Formats: sequence, structure tokens, C-alpha cells
Amino acid sequence: MTVSHAPPPPPGLSVAPEKSSAPIRTPPDLEAVVPASVRRSRLRSAPRWARRAVGPLLLLTLWQVFSATGVLDPDVLASPGTIARAGADLVADGTLPAAMGVSLQRVLLGLLLGGVVGTALALVSGLSRLGEDLVDATVQMLRTVPWVGLIPLFIIWLGIGEAPKVALIALGVAFHLYLNVYAGIRGVDAQLIEAGQSLGLGRWGLVRHVVLPGALPGAMTGLRYSLATAWLALVFGESINADAGIGFLMNQAREFFRTDVIVVCLVVYAFLGLTADVIVRILERLLLQWRPTFTGQ
Repeated sequence: MTVSHAPPPPPGLSVAPEKSSAPIRTPPDLEAVVPASVRRSRLRSAPRWARRAVGPLLLLTLWQVFSATGVLDPDVLASPGTIARAGADLVADGTLPAAMGVSLQRVLLGLLLGGVVGTALALVSGLSRLGEDLVDATVQMLRTVPWVGLIPLFIIWLGIGEAPKVALIALGVAFHLYLNVYAGIRGVDAQLIEAGQSLGLGRWGLVRHVVLPGALPGAMTGLRYSLATAWLALVFGESINADAGIGFLMNQAREFFRTDVIVVCLVVYAFLGLTADVIVRILERLLLQWRPTFTGQ
């Protein structure tokens, strides 16, 4: 079988390429494909505070529109403008700052008392099996009792002054801190304990350098829950024959059907609770810098 090859052109002679009869097509204009990650990054280019403010601003806008069009009866719920004027009047005459000061004092006292008791019980129960046998069952039993239902007993035992209000806040705070600090202590990795023992750490050295730092994330979570419970307990506590505080303003406004003042007090409760949560978040960033966490995508 032979294969024939075309003879090469003689030297100095160039052969023109054959022209194609097919029409030449120009490539279409191409659009740049933007990856999904880049599109998401554009959405994230806006400041975070602006993105977080979209929801509340939209809610306020709808609220104002419904109030202006008469969908919301002012006797049922005052408009945002009316509420803002009521809040400004309460601030101007000093009523709201004084009430906030009284309520903050009650929360701080209850938080301090409940925090000390709850943390101490968690340390006793978490660091020792004997302490767990003596403490945990009792605390778990009391925790199942609705602490709001103890208000009548607190009134009988402590009277109608400041004591039952502070005790109610302290009780709610203590349970949250106990559960989270106890879980944080018992959640410390056993391998870290063994590593500390191999380095020559004694019992208290392990507690100081291994157990307590390992339980700190749980303690901060318990503190956040405790603050939320403290403000909730304050609302119930200030309904016990209060003569000052934000709850006292709400009770007065309820008697005169002042929905604007009631909403102002609720906004103050929310603002104080949000401020406390921001403070705890800052503490978490300062105290838990060693712990890498997932912050979202």
C-alpha cells in the first residue's frame, strides 16, 4: 500500500492559501460574568449598622402610614410621632430619667446578688462530685418552679418594698448563670485536664488555668440570658405596689389609657436590654479573643 504525497513547491515559489467560501462571522459581544460571591460582596459593602436598621425603619414607616390613614385607631395604638412627643415631654420634665435610674438600680442589685449566688453554686456543683450531689438536685427542683409564681410568697416574706423586686430579679438571674456555668465547667475537654496534670498543675492550678477559662464562654452566654431575664423580672417586680420606676409609669399610663406613654416605657425597656447585650458582647470580644469562632458568610 503506497501513500502519495503532494510534491513540495519549488524554492522561491509561494503558494497562496485557498480562500474559504464560508462567510466570516464576527464574535458576539460577551458580557462579563459576575460571580455570586462578588454580588454578595456588593450587598455587604453597605455599613452593617445601615443593613441592621432596614427592618426597624420599615416597621416604623408602615406603622406611621397605618396611623395616618386611620387603619390604626389612636386609642388602640398611638402613632410614632405621638409617641416621640410623649417621650420628649417625659424627658423634659425629668420623669423618664428618674424612672430609668430607679429601674436600673433594681436590676443591678438583683443581677449582682443573683450572679454571686448562681456562680458560687455552679462552682461548688461543677468542681466537685460531692458538691453536685448536695446542690444540683435542689437547684434543678427549684428551677422548675415558675419564679413569677413566687411573687405572693415574696410579698408575705419581704413586704411590698424594694426587697421582693430585687429578690425576684436575683432568682431569675441565678438559675441562668448556674446552668450555663455548670455546663461550661463540665464541658471542659478531659484531654486538657490531663495535659495540665502532666505539666505539674495541682487541683487549684487546673481550676485557675484550665477549667475556669474553658467555662468562660458558657458563663458569658449565661450572663446574656441572665440580663434578658433580669429585665423581664423587672417588669413583673415593678407591678408589686411600685411608686417609682418604669413599671410605675406604665401602670399610671394604663389607668389613663395613655398608649403613647406605655409604648415609650416599652421602648425604654428594649433600649436598656439592648444596651446591656452590647456590653456583654464587648466583654466577650475582650475575654474570649483566644477562641476562634464562625462569624457567618
